Amino acid sequence: MLDDTTPVDPAVDTRSEVYAELAAVGPYGVRPGHALITMVEPHPGHEYAYNRWYEDDHFIAGAMAMPWMYAGRRWVATRDLQLLRYPEKSAVAQPVTTGCYLSTYWVTDGRHDDHMKWTVGINKRLNRDGRVYQDRTHVFTAFQDHEATVYRDGAAGPRDFHALDHPYAGLVLQVVDAESPARRGELLEWLRARHLPRTLAGSPAAMVTVFRPTPLPGDRMTYVKQVEGVDTRLTLLWFLEADPRECWEEYFTDLDGPVAGTGLGRVELVAPFVPTVPGTDRYVDRLR
Repeated sequence: MLDDTTPVDPAVDTRSEVYAELAAVGPYGVRPGHALITMVEPHPGHEYAYNRWYEDDHFIAGAMAMPWMYAGRRWVATRDLQLLRYPEKSAVAQPVTTGCYLSTYWVTDGRHDDHMKWTVGINKRLNRDGRVYQDRTHVFTAFQDHEATVYRDGAAGPRDFHALDHPYAGLVLQVVDAESPARRGELLEWLRARHLPRTLAGSPAAMVTVFRPTPLPGDRMTYVKQVEGVDTRLTLLWFLEADPRECWEEYFTDLDGPVAGTGLGRVELVAPFVPTVPGTDRYVDRLR
């Protein structure tokens, strides 16, 4: 039994006996009750090095190897995709083209607090061991709670817990701010019951997941800024069966108009992405 005076080698001791105890308690369903959504901009000249670090180390050691984070996918916005973004004056990204990589992860419902304890601990360790790439800026990073999923085809097709494993051809990130904290629930209900079903019908988007951000812990890494809009913001992920460039003009150039028309809120970002190809540097030469 270890006590406070027992020396521990973190590279050797794993406290394996504790894992059986933890596995026997707590939620262990498949529903994505929470998500980590993080949009990052590598500093100019560091695009290849950043991508290799994320692909070869951080995606695994800083994300997928953690308890209760059971699915993940990276997305990229090449320069032509960045130029499709709106609105020009965005509360999320300044300029609106900032943030060419997006990573999305699902966390098991009811395991947010457990996961956060682990992620803070592992990121402190990674930072101490020189395994955190510094030449990057977190543009939009937040753990988020799941609020709704709306499907185009009802019960047919992949569910939201499949979304990060299914080979979708694109993703649109939409960030919406309610006019006030008191109106976020009304905005969410309008999106869920009226706007999203109508917009999805006949579109290349198979589903939209809706999340609300939660505050980051006080002992987070200092290079990640505290989450803004915790009381007013909603984050929507549109999963596309077509390359966003092929369907942008017809389906995605006016996602802000209907929201503004309700008086319930305003769209702060609409940004298209395509999936990265794991283990490769595909698209890195097309970011600028």
